Amino acid sequence: MQISANKVVSFHYNLIDVQGSTLESSHNAEPTVYLHGHSNLLAALEEAMLGKSTGEKISITLKPEQAYGERRDGATQRIPIKHLHEYSAQKNKLKIGAVVRVNTPNGPWEAIVLKVGKFNVDIDSNHPLAGKTLTFDIEIVNVRDATEEELAHGHAHGVGGHHHD
Repeated sequence: MQISANKVVSFHYNLIDVQGSTLESSHNAEPTVYLHGHSNLLAALEEAMLGKSTGEKISITLKPEQAYGERRDGATQRIPIKHLHEYSAQKNKLKIGAVVRVNTPNGPWEAIVLKVGKFNVDIDSNHPLAGKTLTFDIEIVNVRDATEEELAHGHAHGVGGHHHD
């Protein structure tokens, strides 16, 4: 089965910077799972995976504008700690330089902690990978039809996908 709209895709990846350093890898965990064609993945990755099948491997290099955008100077913000995703678990662990997930109207967004106060945190709202050219080495693990529920929700469910509470 080939990757196309409304297919649930499982894949492993290595994320590599221009110096050749591995920044992330899914190979020691469950594969990443997404619903193709529903903006659940970087658009350039979805485009590169279109038409691929189980077992295929691809490597794609994305410029910053195709990945997490260019870095914006002065993109700092002071926010209440309670706006951090899962903030209660992080409250005592917040450290300068830590990557946190901020709750936004468009869903969680990753940011970097610049300063920690008692009730607020100053963050750099640039994505931690903003401004970087990145290479994704991808191995397609599985392609299947989405369930009606997945299509209604707009994302994959189950292991490696979205779980509802």
